[in-house]
Amino acid sequence: MTSAFRNAYCLLLRSFPINPNPNPKSLPSLPHFFCKAPAIVISLSSALCSGSFGVRSLTTPPCCSPLMADGASHRQPGGNEVEKQFHNFHSQLEEAGSLRERIRVVAMEIESVARVMHANLLLVHQLRPLSEVLEKTKAQIGVLKELFKRLAAILQEYPGQYYRYHNDWRTETQTVVSLLAFMQWLETGNLLMHTEAEEKLGLDGSDFGLDIEDYLVGICFMSNELPRYVVNQVTSGDYDCPRKVLNFLTDLHASFRMLNLRNDFLRKKFDGMKYDLRKVEEVYYDVKIRGLMTDVKIQA
Repeated sequence: MTSAFRNAYCLLLRSFPINPNPNPKSLPSLPHFFCKAPAIVISLSSALCSGSFGVRSLTTPPCCSPLMADGASHRQPGGNEVEKQFHNFHSQLEEAGSLRERIRVVAMEIESVARVMHANLLLVHQLRPLSEVLEKTKAQIGVLKELFKRLAAILQEYPGQYYRYHNDWRTETQTVVSLLAFMQWLETGNLLMHTEAEEKLGLDGSDFGLDIEDYLVGICFMSNELPRYVVNQVTSGDYDCPRKVLNFLTDLHASFRMLNLRNDFLRKKFDGMKYDLRKVEEVYYDVKIRGLMTDVKIQA
């Protein structure tokens, strides 16, 4: 109602001149204005009585409605393109979700086998015979090879998507590499090489290989087991074990320092290796001071 009176007031002002000293004879009278524009008065009064008066009735010319209808017709093809685009997005997301679910099923099986291997390897800390521990653990390598073969077959259906879904099995792969590396060190005293890890898992470096970061993180995980192993071996009377482990960790730590690691997960795990090295050094020096080991120099 306020806007209606405001519009009517503006229409009345437009009929009067802006001259500050107007001639009284030149000013149109109010009845003359209503007589001159009866259509405006009738329209205004009918709108006020019906309660449907609005700004659009005075400000929107009737000629604009065809343009609005024409604009709506022009927006219709664009709406179809947007709908088609999101329909394609829906199909792609459904396909990606299905593939991710298939990968997660295999990754969970790999995790289950890795837990069995880890449980068997923990027996080495309980002074079980090394041959018995390794025999039980090696029995699971064939199962792992088949699982990674299934995983590679799934990814071969979607070429070029390896790193898109890599995170879905990355953690399990790092754990497996750490277990294989620990087994290798227990058996030979040497580091498990990257090519050897791929061979044990049946991976092909060209199509579906072992990611370098996964290998390095797995090696860092393996170093976490060595301080505990050293303490248990010294407790059982193997006083030469700290020297062997110290030589191995010193060389491994020096090799890692050749890499330009950034502030990421791998860098944090490498920083943890120096604490493993420090723990082994403390055990070694303690055994050395007590005179419980043979006088053999540590390799540089």
